[in-house]
Amino acid sequence: MPHSPDDHKIGSPDPVPDKPWSRSAKDVARELGVTIGKGLEPDEVKRRRKRYGANRLRESKARSAWAILVDQVKSVIMLLLVVAAGLSFAFGQWLEGISIVVAILLNGAIGFFTELRAVRSMESLQKMTRIAAKVRRSGQVQEIPAVDLVPGDVVVVDGGDIVTADIRLTEASRLRVDESALTGESVPVNKGTDPLAEDAVLADRTNLLFKGTAISGGTGEGVVVATGMGTELGRISELTEEATEDVSPLEKRLNRLGRSLVWITTAIAVGVVVIGISTGRDVFTVVETAIALAVAAIPEGLPIVATIALARGMWRMAAHNALVNQLSAVETLGATNIIYVDKTGTLTENRMTVTKIVTAEADSGTAAEYVVSGDSLDLNSSQARVVEAIQVGVLCNNAALSGDDRNDKAVRGVGDPMEVALLALGRMVGKDRQGLLEKFPEVREEAFDPKTKMMATFHEENDQYRVAVKGAPEAVLETCSQVQTSEGTVDFDESALKVWQDKNRQMAEEGLRVLAVAEKSEAGKDADPYESLSFVGLLGFLDPPREEVPQAIARCAKAGIRVVMVTGDQPVTAKNIGVQVGVVKDPDAPVIAGGELKLNRRLSREEGRRLQEANIFARVTPEQKLDLITLHQNSGAVVAMTGDGINDAPALRKADIGVAMGRRGTQVAVEAADMVLKDDAFATILIAIEQGRAIFDNLRKFILYLLSGNVSEIMIVVFALIVGAPLPLLPLQILYLNMIGDVFPALALGVGKGDPSKMLLPPRNPKEPILARRHWWTIIVYGVVISTAVLSAFGIALETLQLPASQAVTVSFLTLAFARLWHVFNMRDHGSGWIRNDVTRNPFVWGALALCTLLLLLALFLPGLSLALDLAYPGHAGMALILGCSIVPLIIGQIYCGYRGKK
Repeated sequence: MPHSPDDHKIGSPDPVPDKPWSRSAKDVARELGVTIGKGLEPDEVKRRRKRYGANRLRESKARSAWAILVDQVKSVIMLLLVVAAGLSFAFGQWLEGISIVVAILLNGAIGFFTELRAVRSMESLQKMTRIAAKVRRSGQVQEIPAVDLVPGDVVVVDGGDIVTADIRLTEASRLRVDESALTGESVPVNKGTDPLAEDAVLADRTNLLFKGTAISGGTGEGVVVATGMGTELGRISELTEEATEDVSPLEKRLNRLGRSLVWITTAIAVGVVVIGISTGRDVFTVVETAIALAVAAIPEGLPIVATIALARGMWRMAAHNALVNQLSAVETLGATNIIYVDKTGTLTENRMTVTKIVTAEADSGTAAEYVVSGDSLDLNSSQARVVEAIQVGVLCNNAALSGDDRNDKAVRGVGDPMEVALLALGRMVGKDRQGLLEKFPEVREEAFDPKTKMMATFHEENDQYRVAVKGAPEAVLETCSQVQTSEGTVDFDESALKVWQDKNRQMAEEGLRVLAVAEKSEAGKDADPYESLSFVGLLGFLDPPREEVPQAIARCAKAGIRVVMVTGDQPVTAKNIGVQVGVVKDPDAPVIAGGELKLNRRLSREEGRRLQEANIFARVTPEQKLDLITLHQNSGAVVAMTGDGINDAPALRKADIGVAMGRRGTQVAVEAADMVLKDDAFATILIAIEQGRAIFDNLRKFILYLLSGNVSEIMIVVFALIVGAPLPLLPLQILYLNMIGDVFPALALGVGKGDPSKMLLPPRNPKEPILARRHWWTIIVYGVVISTAVLSAFGIALETLQLPASQAVTVSFLTLAFARLWHVFNMRDHGSGWIRNDVTRNPFVWGALALCTLLLLLALFLPGLSLALDLAYPGHAGMALILGCSIVPLIIGQIYCGYRGKK
């Protein structure tokens, strides 16, 4: 009996029957209150439509352009810059205020226009509701919009149809369904009507049709058990919406740094005011200087440099077929230490090929194996059985090939992937199907039947009919009474049957999908095709690994990155590919099947460790992928996830970096991902990771450079205040230096190419901040060195050269300015060469130095600007002093880099 209206709220997406795959079709129809041969009546359809709602997926709310714009100023550092700009204008520091505002606007513009995209990961699924469905209502089959289907409707499907709801099959005739986008199964699935076990995983529910999948062949009929959001596709849609994208590691680090800078700048301002007033300085000058130093301590160049560095990395990745949708994802790649990867099409070529042919020797119980290597198979007269096996597979076939060139590796076909592979192999050895049909015209076909698990075709041959049969080995072998050997046809006895059953099992354990081929000759075309067959051989199929994948996975291992295979395919197939490409080294490595995963409960420490250490997961559902990613993220890992199907969308959204396949990926997967591989090549991910690591290193160098210079300014002013000396730097001079040093040299560091040797090191600790304790000590050391050089120059100018205060201040100003410029070379990697390193090879660094030198000379010699900054030419002796003292931090810094490199 159907449920009462009170059982569900109007529009409830819940499927009516519970676990319909585990019950008979009659019981399911009875519970839904429908007669299979008649269908629902119009009044009942209206009532159910009101109760369950339309058969469509819930639309995701689009992310507006305004929301994207607001996101550009949400970080702590951006808010800090807004405050700094306000303070600058409040105290009349228009130059610094304007420069900060320009930095804010430029950063916002770059981020806004780069990230302006609609994040509607389920939008493409809405198109599925605009197709039609054939439904039986009031005893008549009619075509209606799929959106009008309701639970209990009786739906008829044929080859080529798109399934428009979740359906419990009541009839199935040779029905095969492509469920790859939903389950990850690499070949079409045979469907039936028999009840299944209650704990059958999604991919094994062979008596159900799922919304969004495609009918490959055959016909069927069934009753709708779920519509709209109640379908498996709807559930995945909901998972994708709920799978929150965590804040990227870079954003977390920048926010932590921003909070640190808030306290630092506040302490600087308060400290300078207290020291200045306590030493009897002019209150206004002290406050003005404190504000200038506090503003100087805020790296206004940080957001813009980070944004430009990320954008430049994104452009570099695009040149290598990796399209990044979000700027922060670029750096996230550099921190990735686990890659969850799909098997089909990412690790493999996504095309079935025949890799092994096994025929009988003179002894019917002895097998001869032939391996198909690449796109070649060398045959001679003694291997006639191999040619015969291929010929049977080509004749007994419904697929078609495109292209005429037998050596064309890019050949494509239409039909079952295994049948396409047989045609391709036949063409390789000169047994083209069209040519064979001209010689042996087809007069009858016995289509593949899931019950018999075989297919047969009849062909005219002289006055007889040649019967070609292929199918599941266990089925074909049971029908054979003879076997073709290298010395002719002999009887097929029980001992030989056992040998070939064992051979079939062995090939399956190697991860091969196995077909058996057999044939016979009959006098009439109406004979039973499956009696007294002559066994020809076994054909082993495999979706071969992509050529570049093993090397790419080996590079991942060197870079300290684990590759974990998560697939909807069979465990044996997954393990075989995993061993071939290097995901696991041990052929006996464990494979965890989806049925073993119970992640919705509290795991013991041993269970959690077992799951975290496993490298291959098979027959995994979308929820299990989400749970596995969460398990690793909770342990501190940065997880990348590759995928192409609808079922991958929630995991792509949840992962720290979602990577979709551009060629074969569904639109849903592409829109849920952070990065799209245009070439579907796993090796492209490594290029992106290398760029991500380089970007983080560049940002760290930039911040080290920036803060060490700013710290030196603070030390200079604070020391002068404490000892009662004249101020070596004036407020406007500080702001001018800050404007120059915080942008151009720092920006040059931020866009460097980086050092490829970083890929030989493990990923950095995901919990490590941008600036660890050792980096803060480095900043202080450099700050002391630079401030000592500047104060020394200032003291020599006043005491030894007896320069006036304005010229002495000019000496300290220019010494600090040039010391900071030369300081950029101290940002090289520790242990790298003094002359040839990542900084000296960066052309942007040399351009920035030339530009900054010009701006400093203009500040000294341009009348209006020099007057505003209170600068005066210090004479030849003063210039020599500037040059000599400004180089000292560079020399000490180079020695320090060499010392750190040896540790």
